[in-house]
Amino acid sequence: MEFRDNKAIYLQIAEYVCEHILLGKWKADEKVPSVRELAVAMEVNPNTVMRTYELLQNKNIINNKRGIGFFVDEAATANIKSYRKQQFIADELPVVFRNIYLLNIGFDELENQYKTFVKENFNA
Repeated sequence: MEFRDNKAIYLQIAEYVCEHILLGKWKADEKVPSVRELAVAMEVNPNTVMRTYELLQNKNIINNKRGIGFFVDEAATANIKSYRKQQFIADELPVVFRNIYLLNIGFDELENQYKTFVKENFNA
């Protein structure tokens, strides 16, 4: 995995785990890779993955079954969407709003672009 310089590695790994859950690659109550396995796959220190897993546990996205490993929480998908929505609103939306204002983009134009994007990317 190629890591970006502008964000902590453990947060980027958390995004990776969340995407796997949202895409259905890791399902509810399914075991996720061990700390050591994911550290090797990501080419990072196991402590970094442990920090990621602690964050995801605190967000109720994964849970630890002592002696067995980490598992996807039953409510992981809803919790990921809630967590990501909060991040988007706090971190990314202000930048989008600033650009909309600076470029004088109207809501009608924005709505048309959004509809086109959804149609091209998510409709069959």
